[in-house]
Amino acid sequence: MGTTQLESVPEPKYWHLKTVLSEALDSEFSVGEILPNERELAARFGVARATLRQALEQLELEGRLQRRRGVGTTVAPPRVGVAVGTEQHAWPGAAGDAWQSVDCTRAVPPAAIADALEIGHEEPVHTVRRSRMSHGQPVAAELLYVADGSVPDLSAIDAPSGPARARAVLRELHRLELEGQDRSVELGSARADDAKELDRLPGAPVLVVTTRFVVRGRTAAISLATYRADTCRLTFGDSGGVEIHHGPHQQAS
Repeated sequence: MGTTQLESVPEPKYWHLKTVLSEALDSEFSVGEILPNERELAARFGVARATLRQALEQLELEGRLQRRRGVGTTVAPPRVGVAVGTEQHAWPGAAGDAWQSVDCTRAVPPAAIADALEIGHEEPVHTVRRSRMSHGQPVAAELLYVADGSVPDLSAIDAPSGPARARAVLRELHRLELEGQDRSVELGSARADDAKELDRLPGAPVLVVTTRFVVRGRTAAISLATYRADTCRLTFGDSGGVEIHHGPHQQAS
């Protein structure tokens, strides 16, 4: 990155600087690389530090940069596509699934989940916890609630908890014929446990994707997936595929 003095431009100076910095991120920095400190960057581009901060804040909002506690400002990984198409249906853990099983416990779910699963409010369910990574960084966390009645043969599996138990639950779900699924997406704020898992501060913006899996006309399982809003992008269409977005104008399936 050579020294570049910004000339007078009709748009706000920080906005023009954002464009210059974005081009530098594409050409000279790799994912996860730490940017020089503000004083060095301000001197390099011949701008005030206040102008630089505005540009960096805008790039962070757009998901190009991440400010990581104890690390500094780093280049963000490509955005992960959150597909909301409805043509294709598949159980979690199917071929091509990018999620990793973390744990599985039996616990009483939130009342809204119990109502959706049509079980009593004090009835425990299998709760599978999974995570999704991109370039070594967490981008999403999922809780998959499965009623006992959906996986009746699970009692014969000798895996009380952990990833092995989670994979066993998913295998049992795959024995069922998935009739359909529906999905909703809403903007939310990270709770303390989600924030810790996603390496964000509590209250950080997140996308909450709720998926209901239907078997024989009844809800067999419900997924609550929490995505970092700064690293994800909704993708629409009927293909159901997940897209990885490498920048504002580039994408690959």
